[in-house]
Amino acid sequence: MAVYPEYMVAPIRQDLTEVGFEQLMTPEEVDSALASSEGTVLVAVNSVCGCAAAKARPALKMALASADKKPGKLVTVFAGMETDAVAKMREHLLPYPPSSPCIALFKDGELVHMIERYHIEGSDAMRIVNNLQGAFEEYC
Repeated sequence: MAVYPEYMVAPIRQDLTEVGFEQLMTPEEVDSALASSEGTVLVAVNSVCGCAAAKARPALKMALASADKKPGKLVTVFAGMETDAVAKMREHLLPYPPSSPCIALFKDGELVHMIERYHIEGSDAMRIVNNLQGAFEEYC
């Protein structure tokens, strides 16, 4: 069951999908996106909160726009909306506790880098950009 009306969430979704993120809507889509045994997948757990708008989404877009190395696949789920898909994604993000927004990088099916909400709230966008680009450089 969705927490927010879709008309309110649509432009927030679009903020990431217009730069290449695939919106995952079901648990099956989540499993399929992360099932690859090769390559990198960047996951954004999107949110309506202020830190997602002011820091997480802008940092994601800046990091991807200026990185030399980039993940092979970009995916997103929306906290408070497709609850089954988000729950499935959170299974893949264990042992980290539920956090939204958050950003994760998978390589060859393994979680290799995680930026939790408290990292996002406590940082400015450029610190998150640098964090992401460091992870891209190491794993992509």
